[in-house]
Parts: sequence; structure tokens; C-alpha cells
Amino acid sequence: MINLKELEVWFVTGSQDLYGEDTLRQVAEHSQQIAAGLNNAAPVPVTVVFKPTVKSSEEIFNLIQQANTAGNCIGLITWMHTFSPAKMWIRGLSILKKPVLHLHTQFNSEIPWSSIDMDFMNLNQSAHGDREFGFMMSRMRLRRKVVVGHWQEAEVAEQIGVWARAAAGWHDWQGAKFVRFGDNMRFVAVTDGDKVEAELQFGFSVNTHGIGDLVQVINAVDYAQVDQQIAEYHDLYEVVPALQKGGDQHQSLVEAAKIEVGLRTFLQQGGYKGYSDTFEDLHGMAQLPGIASQRLMGEGYGFAGEGDWKTAALVRAMKVMGSGLPGGNAFMEDYTYHFDGNNSLVLGSHMLEVDSSLAIGKARVEVHPLGIGGKADPVRLVFNAGSGAALNASIVDMGNRFRMIVNEVEAVEPQNDLPKLPVARVLWKPYPDMKTGCAAWIQAGGAHHTCYSQNLTDEHLHAFAEMAGIEYLLIGKETKLRELQKEIAWNDAYYKMIK
Repeated sequence: MINLKELEVWFVTGSQDLYGEDTLRQVAEHSQQIAAGLNNAAPVPVTVVFKPTVKSSEEIFNLIQQANTAGNCIGLITWMHTFSPAKMWIRGLSILKKPVLHLHTQFNSEIPWSSIDMDFMNLNQSAHGDREFGFMMSRMRLRRKVVVGHWQEAEVAEQIGVWARAAAGWHDWQGAKFVRFGDNMRFVAVTDGDKVEAELQFGFSVNTHGIGDLVQVINAVDYAQVDQQIAEYHDLYEVVPALQKGGDQHQSLVEAAKIEVGLRTFLQQGGYKGYSDTFEDLHGMAQLPGIASQRLMGEGYGFAGEGDWKTAALVRAMKVMGSGLPGGNAFMEDYTYHFDGNNSLVLGSHMLEVDSSLAIGKARVEVHPLGIGGKADPVRLVFNAGSGAALNASIVDMGNRFRMIVNEVEAVEPQNDLPKLPVARVLWKPYPDMKTGCAAWIQAGGAHHTCYSQNLTDEHLHAFAEMAGIEYLLIGKETKLRELQKEIAWNDAYYKMIK
């Protein structure tokens, strides 16, 4: 689906000509070893590519120019092995378009107490060479990730891996296309937003196709493909008897499979990475895409209902960031509450569309009335999600900037049967507690649509928000409502000032 090893991060070491050929040769050798070590480190999901040492303004500018235009380069890891006068970096950094991580490390882990001399000191100057470089990055107000520690430490590789995943998500947005079938759900505020500003800031485009364009593709589907799709349902899921061949609702499964094949074809032909639809605009469709959207998300497409293109784009980015990690990322909605003191819970679900990558056990293919939309009863996957650490993330348009709100949660397995709830569902306890978490989310203006993640953390999403220039608010274990309210007020003042 998404192979992050196809993406590259360039390892760039800064120095200068002052030290002579022998020192520069050692700098290059050490840099190659560090790049190779990071490339082979399990937590780093992308390919780390060694680049020759840069020693002048011209070399720095040329390398950064190449990185900007390299299609599979998603960012730079920079390190100053020796001292690298930072005025050399101004011209290159001024054109930098890719995310950057400043690795504050050194080749040796320990000081060789009995043999250290000035030759060693001249070669291993990261302690102050990186400070010179850091000043220039700060002076130029450049966003970056700073990782400190010896390059062979597991924690360093893990931090680099987190940043690389965020960079992969950001890279995937550049030039991405998302399609809305129909418009935003009527009168709904939070799912709407400025698509022009989003394309300027985030690099992806959102455009609308009438549902008739999709219906035309669905109606042209070859029934051999439909049969193949239905066979796959039987292989992967538990199909209820009513939907099986000869069952009284089998035709509903045929229509659902036909919609899935047609929808996938439309997305592939248009080069789209995600989409939204709305039950208010289904003209010509037999049923609302339920199992189709669930399975397409499982393949890596972004999705959100009711025309919510921001969440569809976020789901796609988080799927890219979480690629290869245990657990899933899926479109979600806070649906209803269980108020029970310290055991209070949120029930997350949606009418139909929650990705079965969250499921514990084998999902069931079922058909049930929807109650809205005025179409035939849609087919969907029904399952419970697993327990464990998770989070919900939302992007909203605040008028003068985009804001990301993240709530860390603890998911729990349902303790009771839900025999009459025919949807995928997740139960979680929001941090720091039910009342504070929910109040903080509302104070922050968080949407009812989110991307629910079982494998990403605050660190991933904060790094991503930094790259995207998105205001970031975390609601976690240490959150205090009054402090969050102050942070929101300060942010409002800051964004009014810079605008």
C-alpha cells in the first residue's frame, strides 16, 4: 500500500575548508557511517542517503536546490561535525522547501581521556559547531526538529523515525488531490473551510464532482469484477446468511460491491488520494457507500463523511505516517457518552464508515436500515475496536489559520454486547479525564469528525503540524483546562499580530 522505504531523507554534514584534507576525509568517513547506521536502524522507516560534506555557500545552495526538486527526497538531516560558519548557510536555507531535522550528535560517544589532543578537538566540534548552525536557523525563524544524543542511541533513532514519518505525511500532501462527491452537508459549519487557503498552505487540492460523474463509472462496472469483489468479502470477513448467494438481501451485497469497484476506479483514474461524500447527495446511487469506504480506507485512501475534506486529507496523512506500524488510522466521530464517574466513556463510531484496520477479530458484513439518506439499506462492516493507547486528531479552520487539536485517549474493549448497534464502534476514556477532556475539546473548537489513531503519538502529530504551519493544541494526561484556555488566548493574540 504505502512503502516508506521508497522515500529518502538526505544526511548532510557541514564543515569548511579550513581544516585540511585529512580532517575532511575523516569527516566524510564518519558521516557515511552515521548515515548507514541510521538507515539500518529499525525505527527509521525511510531510506537515509549520505551526501558529500558541504563546505561553502555554493555547495550548500546547490545541495538544497537539488533536495527541493528531488521527487523522493522528503527532508534533510543536518549535522555539523566540525565548525561550519553559519553565514555560509544563509543563501541555501533561504530557499529550503523541505522539512529539516538538526541532529546534535558527535561521532564518538565518549571523550578519550588519555589520548585527547587538539587534533581530536578540531575534528569533533559538534558541541559548538551545531550551536553556530542552530543560531542561524533560529535567526531565520526556520521551523525544524532538534534531536540531541549519540547517533547509536535507540532513543535518537526513535526520534528521527517519528520525524521521518511526519515528513512522509507532509510530502504525501504535496500535489495530492482530494475529491468531494457533492458539496458540504447543508448548514454544517465545522466540516467546511477555505479550500484555496488549504492549497496555498498545505499543497493539496480539493475539487468537487457531481455524484452523477461517479454514478456513470459505477454503472459501467464489469460484473466479473463485482463477483471477484464479493468473493474477497467471503475470504476476509464473516458474511451474514441474508447477504450470501440465495439470501433475501444478496442484491444489496451486489450493489455494495459494484459501488466499491466503481469508486476505486474513479479514484485511480483521477489520481485521488482521498474523498468525501454526503448522504444528502446520492442521486443515482442504490445505497450510500459503506463497506466501500471502509475498505478503501484500509487500502490507504483518506475519507470523511458529509463533505469534510479536511478530515479526509488528515486521515490520508495519518495513514502514511503510520504505515508499517501495528494498529490503524481511521475516520471517526464522537457519537455518544456513557457517564459513570471515573469509568465514563465515549462511544466513537459513524453511520457506516470506520476502517476495519481497527478491528479485533473478524469483521461481519451486514446490512441494516440507515434511517437517513432515503436510499436502500447499505452494507457495512461491523466490529469492535481493540483497547490500548490511542488518540483523536482534528483540523479546523479558525478563519485566520488552521488549528489541529489532538486528544490522547485510552481505548477499552466493550464490556457489554451491542446486539442492536449495527456499526463499527470504539470505546475510549479521554485524557486527562472525561469532563476535562470533553470541555477542553469544546473550548478548542474541535470537530465531531476526527482521525482516530492506534499507532501515532503526540510527537508524530506535533512534528507534522510544525511542518505544515498549523496551530497545535494537545489535550493529554497533564492538561489543565485553565492553562489550555490561556494557551488558546495567547495563540489568538499571536495569530492576529502576525496577520
